[in-house]
Amino acid sequence: MSNKSYFGGIADGLKTLATGMKVTMKEYFTPKSTEQYPENRKTTLHVAKRHRGRLVMLRDENGAVKCTACTLCEKTCPNGTIKITSQMVTTEEGKKKRQLVDYQYDLGDCMFCQLCVNACNFGAIEFTNDFENSTFSRDALVLHLDKEEYKGGSLPGLIEGGAPIEIGKFNTKTK
Repeated sequence: MSNKSYFGGIADGLKTLATGMKVTMKEYFTPKSTEQYPENRKTTLHVAKRHRGRLVMLRDENGAVKCTACTLCEKTCPNGTIKITSQMVTTEEGKKKRQLVDYQYDLGDCMFCQLCVNACNFGAIEFTNDFENSTFSRDALVLHLDKEEYKGGSLPGLIEGGAPIEIGKFNTKTK
């Protein structure tokens, strides 16, 4: 049994209610700010260079993919977002060599853990900070990285980090 009286409990309840209402009213009258994302993203959006947004396949100076179809990235992927198809071919010297046929990457299932990039001994894949990957169908998120050549981010200068970050200044519009 509580040592407080009936009216003491009511007074404590009213005090708690007044404290909550004070916090609510203070927040209600504070000016709000809204990030104007779609309109001014080309000039004010800053994305960190280390942000993992999309896996791309790197190419050499001749434009050929660096992937040797060793399947290390496929084996280290924890949820199977990478599927590599390869075939054995014979070179001019008579040696058998594995050749990449298809490098399928499911962006919708990726956890962006970067284990595949760390496992690649040939530097054939890397994450870029391109984050605008929204589509209306999940089938469009399945990419064939060896068939497409990544030309850069969806925003100008995105790979370098986008707009320069200004410490202490928010890219917002106050209402």
